[in-house]
Amino acid sequence: MSRTAAVPGLRIWHLVAVLSAMSAPLVIMYAFQIIDSVASPAPGALWPTGFDLNNWRFLWESVDSGRPGIWQVTFNTFVFASVTSLSVCAFSLTAAYALSRLNFPARRFFLAGLIVLHAFPTITLIIAIFIILQYLGLYDTLAGVILVKAALELPFGIWIMKGFYDTVPWEIEMAGVQDGASRFRVWWSLVLPQVQPGLAALLIISFLSGWSEFVLPLVLAPGAGAQVLATYMNAVIASETTQDFGLFKAIGMFYTRPVIVIYLIFQKRLMNIYGGGTKG
Repeated sequence: MSRTAAVPGLRIWHLVAVLSAMSAPLVIMYAFQIIDSVASPAPGALWPTGFDLNNWRFLWESVDSGRPGIWQVTFNTFVFASVTSLSVCAFSLTAAYALSRLNFPARRFFLAGLIVLHAFPTITLIIAIFIILQYLGLYDTLAGVILVKAALELPFGIWIMKGFYDTVPWEIEMAGVQDGASRFRVWWSLVLPQVQPGLAALLIISFLSGWSEFVLPLVLAPGAGAQVLATYMNAVIASETTQDFGLFKAIGMFYTRPVIVIYLIFQKRLMNIYGGGTKG
């Protein structure tokens, strides 16, 4: 019995050792990023000689006079991610319900189109999107980038929410209709609570996707007024006057903190995206 019990434990330790060895380079790189963000090592030196907060000066002063401050850029990023996630969830809730519950013409065509649109690379559409935004007068505006990002995220959101709606039994809706409730009332009071896990996961994923977006703001909103944190970091490292890798690492740490906090708090809800709605 002791040998039999010891073998699974030994296998687990082997697995932990392999995974630790594979993860070690990534952990070391993050550790050095944290150390370099609060220290200034001498040129060519591996270890820093002292503690220094000069790399975090972007929190209380402007890095470049021609660039907005970090708090304005952070606000732009928050607005971009929040409005994008709310828009995706609002449209996905209604569109996914229609695809799941209503039998309308060309329904199969719409379902197939969702998969095709989700699989289509964003970069291949960038020229067409650029022309359309210029025509609408939304180029180099935060509203234009939000509109594009939400539209590109919608196929994924609709497909995910349809899967959750499909797991909700028809009997729940039929019982509500027989009791005299309207179709909207049934959806709002009976069906929507059943798909809340999927809605919460979609909201978080859409927010994180908007928070980390780089290509769309860089191409469609290059001006300083609509700058987000991803493009702000790119401008810092690409500038000939403010090129500072210590500053770049500190801004990177500032940029990733909200993502880490959100993941630590809502990681269980994020796992619900792989499940379905709650039957009952």
